[in-house]
Parts: sequence; structure tokens; C-alpha cells
Amino acid sequence: MATEMDAVQCPVCLQDFTSATINGHLDACLLNSGTDSEPPLKKSRITLEAEPPGVNSASSMAAAPSSSVFSLFQTNNKSTGPGPSERNGSSKQPAVTAVNKGVKRNLLSEAEPEPEGAEALKSQTSGFNGQTLKASHALSPHKLMTTHKPLAELLRPNTLEEYFGQNKVVGQQTLLRSLLDSQEIPSLILWGPPGCGKTTLAHILASTSKKKGTARFVTLSATSASTSDVREVIKQAHNELRLCKRKTVMFIDEIHRFNKSQQDTFLPHVECGTVTLIGATTENPSFQVNAALLSRCRVLVLEKLSVEAMGLILDRAVARLGIGVLEQDPANPKQQDQSDGHEPKILIEQKALDTIAYLCDGDARTGLNSLQLAVQAQVSSARPDRSERDGSEVILVKEDHVKEGLQRSHILYDKAGEEHYNCISALHKSMRGSNENASLYWLGRMLEGGEDPLYVARRLVRFASEDVGMADPAALPQAVSAFQACHFIGMPECEVILAQCVVYLARAPKSVDIYKAYANVKACLRNHKGPLPSVPLHLRNAPTRLMKQLGYAKGYKYNPAFSDPVEQQYLPEELQDIDFFTWTPS
Repeated sequence: MATEMDAVQCPVCLQDFTSATINGHLDACLLNSGTDSEPPLKKSRITLEAEPPGVNSASSMAAAPSSSVFSLFQTNNKSTGPGPSERNGSSKQPAVTAVNKGVKRNLLSEAEPEPEGAEALKSQTSGFNGQTLKASHALSPHKLMTTHKPLAELLRPNTLEEYFGQNKVVGQQTLLRSLLDSQEIPSLILWGPPGCGKTTLAHILASTSKKKGTARFVTLSATSASTSDVREVIKQAHNELRLCKRKTVMFIDEIHRFNKSQQDTFLPHVECGTVTLIGATTENPSFQVNAALLSRCRVLVLEKLSVEAMGLILDRAVARLGIGVLEQDPANPKQQDQSDGHEPKILIEQKALDTIAYLCDGDARTGLNSLQLAVQAQVSSARPDRSERDGSEVILVKEDHVKEGLQRSHILYDKAGEEHYNCISALHKSMRGSNENASLYWLGRMLEGGEDPLYVARRLVRFASEDVGMADPAALPQAVSAFQACHFIGMPECEVILAQCVVYLARAPKSVDIYKAYANVKACLRNHKGPLPSVPLHLRNAPTRLMKQLGYAKGYKYNPAFSDPVEQQYLPEELQDIDFFTWTPS
């Protein structure tokens, strides 16, 4: 009946069918087996009207749509199971008017069919379901006091139209946008700083896949998932692709937490298209993700959100919450509060929103949660600043309230990540360019971000010889003294010592002659073919009589014994005419 390659065995009649015809056969096969089996199958409870006693449950099932047949497999209703009389088909009670959860889904599917496997998709995307959107529509500032979810999670966008700040990646005219709109999702690695929208972009892909039923979306976090979890998802993806012809999109949050061997688990399955991998990371994929996996994925670099993008995100948040925004004129709010009249109206100053946009450092999660904190604090205090003409109370969130909740202690800096190397490179290049203002700025970025001051001091010691060198021999003692002072007193007192050394090195004259000359020496040694030249005999030490007899130190001219410069050979014979300060390696 079917080729061995595409054959799928029916679990009822044990015959082979193709994957394209198995679903239709199952409907008919289950109905036929239901009429022949004894005792009759459980009566379908999809009708809301009473049935006359004695009606065979199998006949009512035969009249029901095929979708009701599959409700037999839904066993999640544990509290309202059928009684004994209902099991044998002789129930004299009226038909049950209360419909359980599984039946209610079937009734809805008759009016508007739900994509196949949508229920499985809901269970797989527990963090990416439609509950977030429903909650955000019903959310009010006063309900923020009772919710346990952060505002950033409650207001997470579900469409690309609400996704702000990454137009270079998913803008209207980009190639990726057209692929996403057509549900042709490639394997991606989303790389960007915290709060730039990596998880949100994956959430949007999940919502779109759920609505269209084109793919099954599974989310895992590398901080808690194991290799066995990944293999289980891949096994399910094989079955989904073979039986339902449906793809599986796997989202791995913090994928850099997987080690190299764990990442190798994805390679063959991403290669053959069994799963579409979407990984999110804050670390440089060049260092943290396998090169073989990188070659199978496209890396999307998400930038830190601009102030304008943060303003749009905050405007969307206050609009969803129904909070009025006050411009410079407090009597003329830009947006009226959508209060029900029983609760005080809540307004927020435009300056407060601007302060959040500037101080959150491009982190939307920090900005939204800071807005939530400020509103919660004012609602809990319940001290209205003024009253409306109709006597209703008004709670005003000011700029000072926002600044109190948003302390600037979250400067983006990772002592073990790429930002660490970016900042120290910027400091080194700024001092080399004699720009003392930029040098102080990058020093402050590192120290205020929590960098070890001794690490910075060690780099300054290196800079004093590499870039200043003999142009100012006093630079090296300055740097060494700064290192010792930092070691003595530590932070925060040593920050001014490092600042003094940085400015001194930035203003000092520069010379890289020693650095280049020593680099030429290393190149000479590495490029030398054959055995290295031996040390000339007159330059060797002769502490024993045997060595003196062998000619060690013979003919050496002791320089302090001569008043004039001494002509003497110091290099091996092969290198007599070399000048490492001007020599260029071949």
C-alpha cells in the first residue's frame, strides 16, 4: 500500500499507510472500531442538549465531527469523570451541560479550526504563550502592586511592529524581515548586550509560529537544561517532521553556557534541517560558540537600544498601563488616565520618562522595571499631589522618584567578557593618541564597572615601556609607583592615582623604537633556519681552569680598562651587520 520509506503503521488495524493519508484513515478506523467493540466506548459529551435515554453512545459519536473523536485521547479532566452508568451507555441522567476543557477546545475548533498540534505548542512554549498579551491589555497601574511578574515580561511585544530599536536587523526592507514574514526561519545566533531584545525577538517568532501553525517552538535555557533535554527535544523533532511534516524551532537562551561538547549535539540536526536553532548570547560568538556551529547559523548583532528607541518603548508601556503623561504644562496632559473612577488617577512627568530613557544605558528591561518600581512606590504611598476639578485624586510620578529607583550602578561592563577587552583597548589607544580626556573616560568606564585597579595598573606599566619608552624614561617609574600605590590603598582611594598616571602617560612624548626593535629580535630568532649561532668564545664566562684551556673568555677586552671606545665583536659572525632598530624581517 505504501513504500517502505514513507510507511506509517496504524495503531488500530496495524496496516501501513503513507504519512499523507494516515490522519484521514485514523478518523475512519477509530469510528469503525468504536462500533464493533464491546462494551461501547464512552459517550461523547460535546452536546449541550439532553439526549433521550437508551441512545447508543457509538451512534452519537458517529454523528459527531471527526475532531470530537480525538477528544477521547484527552485525559486531563480528572474531576468530572463519567459514572458507571455512563460507561456502559445506559445513563438515564440528562446530558451534561458543563463542558470540560478538552471539549470546549473542540467546540471552538468547529467554528475556527485550530492549527494541528497547537495544544502541544502551548505546552512547549510555556514562557511564550498568549497570556502575556492578555494580561497586558487588562493591566492597570494599581494591579502592578499585586502582580509578581516584572513589567518587562508583562509587556513583551508579540509582533515585529511593536519591536523597536533594531531596524538594521529586522527593518521593513531587510532580508531577514522578509524571511520571517514568510515563516522561513533560518538558524540564528542573536548576539547583543542585555535588554536589547534577543529573547523578545524569539518570543515574536514563537507567537507567529503559534498563530500560523507552521512550526513547533521549543524554548530551553542553557543555564538549567542538560544534554539529555536537548536530545529529547531533537527526538520529538524527528517525529514531528516525519509524521506531521512540521518543523521544530529550538530557542536556546544563554547558549554560551553550553560547553563545546554540548554544542556539538546540535551539529548534525541543524545541518540536515531537523531543527532550526535560535541561540541568544551576550558573549562574543567567535569565542563562545563552536566554529562548526557558527558556520551553520547566521549571526545577528543586536545593538544597544538608542534613547529614541527607549522613548518609544516607554511610551508604549504608559499607554498600555493607561498612565497620563504630563508635558511642561501640568494642566495639559498628553494622554488622559484610563481610571475607572474608583481609583486615583496616575500621571507621570515627561521629564521622568526622558530620565529613564537616558539612564537605563540602552537596557529595555532595566528601563521598564524602573518605571514599574517608581509607579509601585507612588501607588503604595497613596499621597496624591493635587486634585482634579471634579475632586478625584491624582498621583504624580516625578523625575526625582525615577532617579531614586534607578541608581546608575549597572554600567555595562563584564570583567570576563568582550567589553573588558574593548575598554582596555580603547584606553591604550587613547593614551597612545595623547588624548587625555578620552583616556580618563575609558579609565572611568572600567573602574566604575568594577574592574580590578591592579589590572589597569599593570597595563599602564606595560604602556610606559611599549609606547613611551626612551622618549621619557621617567614614565616607567611613574607607572610602577602607581601600581604600588594601588596595591597599598586599593579602591576607591587609588582611582585618582591611576588617573594621574593615565594623564602623565597620555601627555608624555611617544617612542616605539624599543618595542619594534625587540619585535625584530623575536622575528629573527623564529625565522632562523638551522641551528642557532653559538656564543663567541671571548664573550663566554670562564670560571674553571678547563674552560680557560678551551679558550673561553680569551681575547675579551674589559671596557672600563680602556679610556677610548673599544672595538669588539659582540654578535655571532652571521649577524655582524644587523641593526634591529632598522632591520625589516623578510
